[in-house]
Amino acid sequence: MTRIPTHLLPLLCTALIVSACGGGGDSASNGPPGGGTDQQRIQAATTTAQNNELCTAVRPFYWEIGDRSAALASGSVNSGSSTTVYTANSVMSIASASKWLYGSYVAQKRRAALTTEDYKYLNFQSGYTNLTDCLTDQTVAECDAYQGNGDYTAANDGKFFYNGGHMEKHALLMGLGAMNNAALGAEIRSQLGADVAVAYSQPQLAGGAYLTPSAYALVLRKMLTGQLLIGSMLGTHPVCTNPSTCPTAVFAPIPLAEKWHYSIGHWVEDDPDDGDGAFSSAGAFGFYPWIDASKTYYGVVARSAAAGAFDSIYCGRLIRKAWVTGVAQ
Repeated sequence: MTRIPTHLLPLLCTALIVSACGGGGDSASNGPPGGGTDQQRIQAATTTAQNNELCTAVRPFYWEIGDRSAALASGSVNSGSSTTVYTANSVMSIASASKWLYGSYVAQKRRAALTTEDYKYLNFQSGYTNLTDCLTDQTVAECDAYQGNGDYTAANDGKFFYNGGHMEKHALLMGLGAMNNAALGAEIRSQLGADVAVAYSQPQLAGGAYLTPSAYALVLRKMLTGQLLIGSMLGTHPVCTNPSTCPTAVFAPIPLAEKWHYSIGHWVEDDPDDGDGAFSSAGAFGFYPWIDASKTYYGVVARSAAAGAFDSIYCGRLIRKAWVTGVAQ
């Protein structure tokens, strides 16, 4: 887990939206049909998080579900073999969940009028597919130039290839090249909102952010209310991602059984067999934020593990299903 610089901790201790079970808006009257009362949803989601084997396998973690107004249910699911407890206010590196933040930043900066070039970079089809890592003290431009991170591969141009190089190069086009971690955090907050306590541990737009589950939940609520313009753009301009079924896909970090699409810095979980159409952006360490297909609810599964993206997804989408249906999974 990335060590958080002490001089940035005050920022991350401000503007936190503290989540708790219960309360919030009346989602039962606004949400998809079925699912029963909010209390039934809370019980179903809580039971699933605490007892389903796909969730007990990823303990400890924090989960939260809410609507555009507030958190509606949440909980810390702890492990008997670990003293770690994750809460709404746990600061953690979010790896590829950073991609959704950058997509949101660009949509806001462009006032939702993305160019053809923007879509190519944010849909990971630009051919800049060689980024591996950045150093913590670099600027965005220095990261792009470091060890071939910014190299272009013509064979991948126009094809989906999941890699942070697309966003790093796009950030140069957005004029962010001279920014270090501190400046980058300030710039992203200038569009997401000063109340969104996000910072960067390395100047990598696609994977360098860290924040709390509470702060990310605030971003998701802003998407649902339309305050962040990407909320109306979720799932637009999707591209296919599975190399086993899509001739224009080269690499995706998802199991071959999952046939998802990719939109503006986020996945569309629309597999024809078991997808529910949710929008998401899971990170390698297990941070999994999502918005359901109806754009009524958001959710977060938050944890930090060496390789935990899909384990969190498997748990998180069951919690989502339990919430929407009101039936424990």
